[in-house]
Amino acid sequence: MTARTSHIMLVLSAFLAGLVVFFTVFLFATGQFRSAAPGGSAIGGPFNLVDQDGKPITDQDMKGEPLLVFFGYTHCPDICPTTLFEISEVLRAMGPDAGRVHALYITVDPERDTPPVMKDYLSSFDPHLRGATGDRQAIEAAEKAYRVFAQKVPGENGDYSMDHTALVYLMDKQGRFVAPFSLKRRPEEAAADLKKYL
Repeated sequence: MTARTSHIMLVLSAFLAGLVVFFTVFLFATGQFRSAAPGGSAIGGPFNLVDQDGKPITDQDMKGEPLLVFFGYTHCPDICPTTLFEISEVLRAMGPDAGRVHALYITVDPERDTPPVMKDYLSSFDPHLRGATGDRQAIEAAEKAYRVFAQKVPGENGDYSMDHTALVYLMDKQGRFVAPFSLKRRPEEAAADLKKYL
């Protein structure tokens, strides 16, 4: 093989490798990337919780419609209520199609967030939002499935706050992770994006 042929082969190999990287990044960024591992995406999975009415709720109940999932807690001073308000605005912007989307708020503080507490808290937001709580083991299983970090931060007089992941997860109709769902845009734009998964 001549030096010229070697150079051409090297350039061609570099170009093809760059093309593979570009398309992988493109597919991931547009939410079209899917894990090839058995069982689908590495984010999401089985959970067994109870909703704000005390009724059992599982990941299977969420299938068949796109799902927005957010982890937080009712004593959260700013991020959680702001995020739930923004999700509510997106659901409002969807109009009649809001009933074709699941939106789930899973607590990271089950000791304080009982079903009645969750029900009272969610009454301030869109009625399509559903809360989920459970015992500590069930909540930790859900956190692990969604790769959520949550940790108690001690405060004064026995009080505490929770450090936690603040992503909104978009799952498709089959319960597979699509991408983090951006709320940093007009509700109408986010609603139009969400409608693509109906």
